[in-house]
Amino acid sequence: PQLRPGLSIDGDDPEHIKWIFDRASERAAQYSINGVTYRLTQGVVKNIIPAVASTNAVIAAACANEAFKLASSCCPSLDNYLMFSDSEGVYGLTFPCERKENCFGCGQVPLRVAVSGTATLQELRQRLIDDAEFRLRAPRMTATVGGANRVLYMENPAAIRAATTPNLEKSLAELGLSNDDIVYITDPS
Repeated sequence: PQLRPGLSIDGDDPEHIKWIFDRASERAAQYSINGVTYRLTQGVVKNIIPAVASTNAVIAAACANEAFKLASSCCPSLDNYLMFSDSEGVYGLTFPCERKENCFGCGQVPLRVAVSGTATLQELRQRLIDDAEFRLRAPRMTATVGGANRVLYMENPAAIRAATTPNLEKSLAELGLSNDDIVYITDPS
């Protein structure tokens, strides 16, 4: 639109796709970017998500099968999980995922951790990493302080890390946390 004012892009017009492909190729050459193709350009312009036809067919069949089972009550329906693998043939497995009440990931039950009010956020974070009970790698920490959600520390993205790194040296009390406050932890592990 900036280079061709007044003209809207038509993803089905080969001239439009060719023009965009030519501009993308020029930019790719300028910045040493490999892999720009006409087909890829068309996919980006038209928001085409590549899919494997057999996978789509299996998902459609599973949906139709479940609809039939629900409508006819001929057999139990899928509980909550279906695994499909077709790399070496077709294999389907259904089983119910059960919730472990004391699981940190799915339990959603707050875990009480006793810490001193003078402890720093870094000390709490390091404890979560070192303690075999938690086994965390890079805990991201948020809390509700004074009725407002507050990011205490996050490693990524870099801008948030830069903004929250000073909090690591502050005591929990300095961050506005007191007894019975909940610190929400997420972790890539």
